[in-house]
Amino acid sequence: MQYEIVIGLEVHCQLSTESKIFASDSNQFGSKPNTNISVITLGHPGVLPKLNKKAVEYAIKMGLACGCEITRNNYFDRKNYFYPDLPKGYQVSQDKFPICRGGGVSVRLKDGKGFKERFLELHHIHLEEDAGKSVHEGNDAYTRLDYNRAGTPLIEIVSEPCMKSGEEAGAYLTEIRKMVRYLDICDGNMEEGSMRADLNISIRPVGTETLGTKVEVKNMNSIRNLQRAVEFEFKRQVRMIQTGETIIQETRMFDADSGETYSMRVKETMNDYRYFPEPDLAPLRISEEWMNEIQTKMPALPNQLYKSFTKEYGMLEEHAATITDSKDMADYFLETSQFTKNFKGISNWLTSTIKGYLNDKSLDIKEMALKPSQLAELISLVDENKISSSAATQKLFPLLLENPSETALSLAEANNLIQQSNTDTLQTLINEVLVAYPDKVKEYKSGKKGLLGMFVGEVMKKSKGSADPKLTNQLIMEALK
Repeated sequence: MQYEIVIGLEVHCQLSTESKIFASDSNQFGSKPNTNISVITLGHPGVLPKLNKKAVEYAIKMGLACGCEITRNNYFDRKNYFYPDLPKGYQVSQDKFPICRGGGVSVRLKDGKGFKERFLELHHIHLEEDAGKSVHEGNDAYTRLDYNRAGTPLIEIVSEPCMKSGEEAGAYLTEIRKMVRYLDICDGNMEEGSMRADLNISIRPVGTETLGTKVEVKNMNSIRNLQRAVEFEFKRQVRMIQTGETIIQETRMFDADSGETYSMRVKETMNDYRYFPEPDLAPLRISEEWMNEIQTKMPALPNQLYKSFTKEYGMLEEHAATITDSKDMADYFLETSQFTKNFKGISNWLTSTIKGYLNDKSLDIKEMALKPSQLAELISLVDENKISSSAATQKLFPLLLENPSETALSLAEANNLIQQSNTDTLQTLINEVLVAYPDKVKEYKSGKKGLLGMFVGEVMKKSKGSADPKLTNQLIMEALK
């Protein structure tokens, strides 16, 4: 019997607010342990939480970006469980009334013909607080607790069980990360834990609709590891069924070194959490005025820009996908397009020379010295045949990075990069080359047309690289007739 995999993801995104969701404690990563805490974070008797308005705004932004229905009357609940890094003994979350319902995320997957779009549905998005962090140092027998993270505002984005492969799950998580960065509500840094994903996997016989027993793999910290966990779990669960074993509902962890998952605990049920309404928080009403205000602040999103770049700017799909991976890169393209209408030239530069430079130097495009106006000038110099494309990428581009206050034209002139396009001057150089190689001229005329490149190269040497290659090629062909 053949089996297919069914995948759902629960993505936790720490919101980039200045303070925590129910307290004024600083929400800053990297502080010394247990410095961003207060009596509210630690759950001292008699203290009362107060909801962070900015955290609610960020959750609504994500819901609007995903096309969700925004819940106007919101309530919070207590999710009860005991764990050392949960100082109150419960987590304040949303159970029956999540702030966003429905919606989905569009992803693009490569196929033989280019990119195929898939719409992956969401079940809901809800607000909650994060727990603290357990720290294990070396061979120390003790577990240390850092409560700085406790109370950090989170949105949990819960998909429907709609993904059919590790590739789809990876594309979905990639798109979520891009969206939160474009919205500027989370930095999406999986290595630091500000974005984490729990993977829900089941298998079923091909052609059936009933879902199999769900297994959860916790805290995936990279997209590659997520895909590796999917591959391993699919094989493990198929093997269990084929050997007559029973798949149980459990929580597992992923070992990045071995590429395998291992059991952590039997999965809790809803009853285990003993949800009940949070008595210390009043209901939250989202007004029409506030919704409209948030709507006006919504930026262009990666999927919207991708469609705009391919349809309105005529960009290649691969280039549009690369440029919209980063909001800063997309903004750089749009700003450069204000200075030149050679959109193909801009995308070529961004996806090749500039991307290569940034990768080599481990820089973000915001840190690059070359301004959009300078890139546009560089492109214009090539378009006007004032400099060659090779001179632009190999010589002028590095010069501009070293001398950001200079213009591209002034640097090109100072470094003898302006192409020689004076016909009389070029003709003189061409005549000198043809006189110097009479035997090669005869061979060319007898049919060895490949020698044309040799003649062009000799003229380029004589001009010290300043001759216009296209015009030189044309004049040599005319001279050889």
